Amino acid sequence: MRQVSLREFRTRGAKALESVPHGETVLLSGQQGPAYFLIPVLGDVAAEDRELRRALAKASLRASWVQAEKAGLGRVSEAEIDEEINQIRSERRRRKAG
Repeated sequence: MRQVSLREFRTRGAKALESVPHGETVLLSGQQGPAYFLIPVLGDVAAEDRELRRALAKASLRASWVQAEKAGLGRVSEAEIDEEINQIRSERRRRKAG
């Protein structure tokens, strides 16, 4: 993976990417650190889009797990989850009825 500064990419565009081998991912970085990935399209755009979305969803899920652990919710039992779901459903039924 090659790294290119955001500034260079903004000012030089395609020239900034000339040294990157075909098919290689590029990491664009700014003053605050890594900002974007440029991922080459090598085949079926729709299939690659699905794969990218799946990878982003997995990354988001992993981040949620870390957040849950930090909040002390990483070891919630199924019974506790079911109880919380039932409470929310009861509240919704009361709102609809009221």
